[in-house]
Amino acid sequence: MKFKILIADDEKGIREGLAESLETDGYDVVIAWDGDTAWKRFQKGDIDLAIIDLRMPGMNGDELLKRIKSESLAVPVIVLTGHGTVKDAVEAMRNGAWDFLTKPVDIDRLSILVKRALGNRARRLEREHLEEELERQRINNAIIGTSEPIRRVFDTVERVAPTKASVLITGESGVGKELIADSIHRLSPRKDRPFIKVHCAALAESILESELFGHEKGSFTGATARKRGKFELANGGTLFLDEIGEIDQNIQIKLLRVLQEKQFERVGGEETIEVDIRLVAATNKDLKEEIEKRNFREDLYYRLNVVTIFVPPLRERKDDIPLLINAFLKKISEENNKPIEGVDEKARSCLFNYDWPGNVRELRNCIESAVVMCKGPFITEEDLPPTIRSATEDGWIRIPSGTTLDKAEEIIILETLAAQKGNKSETAKVLSIGRKTLHRKLAEFNMGEEARKPVNNES
Repeated sequence: MKFKILIADDEKGIREGLAESLETDGYDVVIAWDGDTAWKRFQKGDIDLAIIDLRMPGMNGDELLKRIKSESLAVPVIVLTGHGTVKDAVEAMRNGAWDFLTKPVDIDRLSILVKRALGNRARRLEREHLEEELERQRINNAIIGTSEPIRRVFDTVERVAPTKASVLITGESGVGKELIADSIHRLSPRKDRPFIKVHCAALAESILESELFGHEKGSFTGATARKRGKFELANGGTLFLDEIGEIDQNIQIKLLRVLQEKQFERVGGEETIEVDIRLVAATNKDLKEEIEKRNFREDLYYRLNVVTIFVPPLRERKDDIPLLINAFLKKISEENNKPIEGVDEKARSCLFNYDWPGNVRELRNCIESAVVMCKGPFITEEDLPPTIRSATEDGWIRIPSGTTLDKAEEIIILETLAAQKGNKSETAKVLSIGRKTLHRKLAEFNMGEEARKPVNNES
């Protein structure tokens, strides 16, 4: 990494002499002849260290130092003055200077100071980079994948997380919507505040209202004490409402009010409570369709849907399956104290070709089942649940080596017919042949009367 140094001094001979010396040491150098010019140059954001004169026309070095440190504490500043007093040195150090040199400048001493200051900056930058990578890795460990569809999700999460915008996460059950919500919170300025989750579909209307907004003692049978709701508990942080498409219209009205006015009352209470929360919601329903059915309020939908993040189903990001398999296998085999080394090729083929209607959750359950059933160092096809094994049998046609072209054609047609459950119209479409051609081929195969009978679902 080549560091860039800013030199600000109104004496041409000094700034050019320092620039020449530092360039000889291997640094990039930019120069400014007054404080105003130096500040404008610093604001471009690529300066790693500044060397500034305390006495310059226009903005003096004291003011420039304060502005630089207010903009970036991490950039070291070395101050120069021809009026070197203890008072100047103390004041400069108090304002954040890395060190202080008097004129005429000792070039060797300056070279040492620059090297030390930039060494410290390099370590700081490396530490910051490592922390960023660890945070990114932590996210990727929760939401595993490198495919293009999931990268788009990551990109949206990183852009929306620092904002205050409400987020609606959509996608099928089991795709990892809760993990996305968790990532949004952890990457937001609210990361040190509460992250409260509510599964709306799991609670009846009366219970959900109390769960969200709290209740006062005696407000209903069984309310023996005041209870704070999830909105209060999430104050200053993030509230995640999972399966929001399941909530009742009455709760929708109250929820809309909270989002609009940021205040509410507990059930049975009169005190108005103000809250500051970031709302993230998730659903596996098509809320626009629910609006048309009058099951969901349109005004609430637009309050929730400031930013939408669609989490793709696993069948649309199959490139991530090997990564998910390895991650789940490592974790689950350790939890079960079974030293399983991996998954053999046939089993991997089964896992890759299955459509995973239950998405990532179903894949994890499948790996857990396979780990339990596995007897050797590798998970085999026999260790997988029957539905996973049969999927590959339906998806692949195996033709033995040495088969003639005529026989291969017969195998392909009959296997495709079986895969389409006897539907000749669908079989002809899949094979891109006409129905008459298919019937003629079936007759040529000398099939029995049972196979030649018309199929009820033929269209």
